[in-house]
Amino acid sequence: MSYSIENKYIGGLRTESIHLKSSDVIITDAPTDNNGKGNAFSPTDLVASALCSCMTTVMGICADKNSFDLPKSTAYITKIMSSHPRRISKITIDINFDKNSLSEQQIEKLIAVAKGCPVAKSLSSDLIQEVKFNF
Repeated sequence: MSYSIENKYIGGLRTESIHLKSSDVIITDAPTDNNGKGNAFSPTDLVASALCSCMTTVMGICADKNSFDLPKSTAYITKIMSSHPRRISKITIDINFDKNSLSEQQIEKLIAVAKGCPVAKSLSSDLIQEVKFNF
């Protein structure tokens, strides 16, 4: 089997994940509301960020395949936790795109592709995904 990520528990409620192909490193820290220091992304923060990253990545792929440019974007993400059981109950994402010259058809296609991204489809149907696409 060929592994793609190595993850180490390094103590103090922290982990280190290494992307083996690129050697990029991500540190996680338990959040302050769950016994941690909150000095890095929590694992659940990464889930919320992964949802947004996956959406914009597949939108970029769609734009490339259809020979138009996806405008650059900045997104703001909020993750809401529930306590019984402790889990992510809602992720809200506001994606703000720079000025664009996309047609309504292109925008509709991009939104549909984003909502069907692999991360969105991998998350529990109990998790509310509220996404605003601001073109």
